[in-house]
Amino acid sequence: MPKRKISNPLALAVLSCLYERPMHPYEIGMTLRHRSKQESIKLNYGSLYSVVESLERLGWIASRETEREGRRPERTIYELTERGEVELFNWLRELLAIPVKEYTQFEAGLSLMAGLAPEEVEQLLRQRIELLTEEIKNMKELDAMVPEEKLPRLFRIENEYWQMLREAELAWVTRLADDIASGEMAGVDLWREFIAAHKAQREGNQ
Repeated sequence: MPKRKISNPLALAVLSCLYERPMHPYEIGMTLRHRSKQESIKLNYGSLYSVVESLERLGWIASRETEREGRRPERTIYELTERGEVELFNWLRELLAIPVKEYTQFEAGLSLMAGLAPEEVEQLLRQRIELLTEEIKNMKELDAMVPEEKLPRLFRIENEYWQMLREAELAWVTRLADDIASGEMAGVDLWREFIAAHKAQREGNQ
């Protein structure tokens, strides 16, 4: 699959907004915030204007007109081009259909956790469990406040996905912490020996 010329998810959000109707960048940002898309896509206005410029250079969007309200600076209204519409649809199809490797900070920590003692790792995981439990609780409470007849599932699907990920992570982290605590995790004894040897070496060099 050829590499996409621009891969920032914010660009996809811009294309999606302009698929609805022409907008100026500030309106795009306000629309995304109103729909809470900043929970799924990193959004700041500096990046937004840079993304708009990149999309225009690629020919995926085009300036349609400028407008001025009172003494405010002129605002350029952009519209989606045919090339941009094709790119929008292809990009969405790719994201929905094809799993990709995503590098998370938690995974990085897990891959290097052997640098800490098993007992400390267990304590840190217990702390994560508490935070995950509270986050899931808050998610469910917020979700219950907005019945589906007011906000259909289609418009809250990313929240449903995030909650599912958090619940799966909570279950897995709980098992991992329990396995470390009980010693059932394969390699935990070797892990303790490594930490003890490293500690002894440090103390011997002092």
